[in-house]
Amino acid sequence: MSYYTDLMFTPFHDALVLPAPAADCHHPTGIPPGSWINYARWSPDSRHVALTLRSSAEGARGPLRLWTVDTESWQAREVFPGTRGLNTIFISYDWMDSDTIIAALIPEDHPTLPVKPATVGGPKVEDNSSGKKSQARTYPDLLASPHDEAVFDHLGTSQLVSVKISTGAVTRLGPSKQYTGAHASPDGRYLLVSYFHRPYSYSVPCGRFPKSIELWSADGTPLRVIADLPLAEDIPVAFDSCRQGPRHLEWRDDKPAELAWIECQDGGDPAVAAEPRDIVYTLEAGDLEAEARPLVSTNLRCGGIVWGDDALALLYESEWKSRRSIVSTFSPGSGGAAPQVLFDRNYEDAYTDPGSPALRRTRWSTYVLARLDGARRLLLQGSGAGPTGSRPFLDVLEVDSKATRRLWQSSPPFFETTSTILSDEDERTITLDGLRILATRESEREPPQFYIKSFANDGRDISERCISAFPHPYPTLKGLSQEIVRYKRDDGVELNATLYLPPGYDKDRDGPLPCLLWAYPREYKDKAAAGQLRRSPHHFSAVGASSPLIFLTRGWAVLDGPGFPIVAEGDEEPNDTFLEQLTASARAAVEEVVRRGVAHPSAVAIAGHSYGAFMAANLLAHAPDLFACGVGRSGAYNRTLTPFSFQQEQRTLWEVPETYLKMSPFMHADKVRRPLLLIHGADDNNTGTFTLQSERFYAALKGHGCVTRLVVLPHESHGYRARESVMHALYEMNAWLDRFCRSALEGQRGAAGMVAGEDRAGEQKQGAAERSGDALVAAAAERDT
Repeated sequence: MSYYTDLMFTPFHDALVLPAPAADCHHPTGIPPGSWINYARWSPDSRHVALTLRSSAEGARGPLRLWTVDTESWQAREVFPGTRGLNTIFISYDWMDSDTIIAALIPEDHPTLPVKPATVGGPKVEDNSSGKKSQARTYPDLLASPHDEAVFDHLGTSQLVSVKISTGAVTRLGPSKQYTGAHASPDGRYLLVSYFHRPYSYSVPCGRFPKSIELWSADGTPLRVIADLPLAEDIPVAFDSCRQGPRHLEWRDDKPAELAWIECQDGGDPAVAAEPRDIVYTLEAGDLEAEARPLVSTNLRCGGIVWGDDALALLYESEWKSRRSIVSTFSPGSGGAAPQVLFDRNYEDAYTDPGSPALRRTRWSTYVLARLDGARRLLLQGSGAGPTGSRPFLDVLEVDSKATRRLWQSSPPFFETTSTILSDEDERTITLDGLRILATRESEREPPQFYIKSFANDGRDISERCISAFPHPYPTLKGLSQEIVRYKRDDGVELNATLYLPPGYDKDRDGPLPCLLWAYPREYKDKAAAGQLRRSPHHFSAVGASSPLIFLTRGWAVLDGPGFPIVAEGDEEPNDTFLEQLTASARAAVEEVVRRGVAHPSAVAIAGHSYGAFMAANLLAHAPDLFACGVGRSGAYNRTLTPFSFQQEQRTLWEVPETYLKMSPFMHADKVRRPLLLIHGADDNNTGTFTLQSERFYAALKGHGCVTRLVVLPHESHGYRARESVMHALYEMNAWLDRFCRSALEGQRGAAGMVAGEDRAGEQKQGAAERSGDALVAAAAERDT
């Protein structure tokens, strides 16, 4: 787990510019030197900050300990000294009110970790004598033995406590259990508590284990059982499937203590015709004799509610099969009034996205719809996707007429976004005169900075103030070139990508570069939506630890996020033509970078992570003429090992075996004739991408004499977190790409030089100028690098 090493505070004032001068910053006293800091949270009244600490001397596996900082004295103190620390397996801590924290601790009487028996006490038995149909995706890291169950109990069991920050008084709440949630009502008088209980399952993850959900008073007294959900092994694998019984239990953000949840009416199976499909129920926590009352229903799968007040809330529902999304308005206090449709659209169509409602803070520190002037007028914040690129906007929406007025929109050469409303103190009415919103601004050359936008004259006049001056985080890449390029696939589908070139590169002077294509296929039901531009040409290029943009520092061109859409309109299924569309997209991308003169056709590499690794392996098998080599990180290569659907494929292996086999690069290992580097985490817990996928694919490639290498990173999951793992993965990729792609370009340059009469004998081995294609790959594989 990553961590912070320092914490400082600075007053928020009109002249604030971050990072603040050291003289204006307060450092807490009392935090032990060398501590690792995580999970910092303000108290509702901003008088304290809670945070967790680990000592670097204890190592990364030590338990987290809860501390608070007083923002008047700047004194830090440990909240639970002398205890065994927080249990953060499922929950950690939260503020109940400005003076009270609820936390999950490791029980003081907790026994030691169960020791695995030296011998197995008997056979492992799983039983489906009832003949019940229970399909599940391919989940890793499942319980597999009674010992696993004992370890699960040991690690997950915690003791809930509450503590008064002002006095330090600690109250024990209930017995030790497998608590998975403890959420205070907005007014702090009640707790919504959930915990797992037996019987467990060896077939599904713990999220489907039996779970009890109870209403408690703030002092830990159980008041009533809200739900006792049984083991859920029979949820269909289709999208829009869900668990039977109450789901998405939450406190209403606009009420002091009222619960809300959703219950399906179709058995959780979207294939079952049902109207309504979902019903939302509410329950007053203070009335222990009351029955839950139906509030509103949906005919598509309900996605939740954004609460406003008794007169206005937004209801969300959608259907995956049709990609349909509906947002409706309704009045929670009207007693059953039918919702009124506000937006009904195809959610794949980014160009028609109306945006999301801005929220305001309440006196309970929850967030509800920000109603302008207390009327049926909302603020919508949208991404503003369009043919010229993403231009985020802020609109005023007249709810009843659905008319909108644009207050503001990002304009070139900047990319700006709005976020939090700042003028909502003390529950004052939000008006366009005096509206203040936090925003960010960035450009191709400048990193994101914070701004405060202030509106006046009914929103027609806008002033702004920059409150940060963060330096460029990657000075060596300050002069990189980025451009959104557009091109077409041979079937007419519009595609786009971002082309990055190293700082100082000149095409005419430097010629073609080795080029890395980093991509991820996505499924669509509409060709027009598949080709839409969802990025901005004015984005600042952020470089993460696993970003392909790191290779700009090595002199590579990078084509990031080229469109690899897999489209099927009407009743067709995308994966029925997966390979055809995949190779067509790849060919179009390669031809575009070659046409621009920044890449040579013999020196293009393909790489990706997860489904992108699956893509890379397929392209090396089915379009070997396009790429010099490939890299696949944490991929799944044999779809028969994910038989009950994968990615956005809902059909099973037994329904469409030809699709599963055709899409599996494992089944075409004999066709892979380009070098392929496989990297995987040893403990990958992502659905379907368990480490065996790379191990078996490597064995298949090796068995057919393919040039390949397998790197398994210890203790890593689907993404790589440890410094050693991140650096080693980059080392392996750099060495592989240099060896099999950059060398191909050097070979081409050598051949061109010899034709022109240039003597390059001292720069390349004898005969390298005549090598090309498979011969170059074979020769490179023989060299001792």
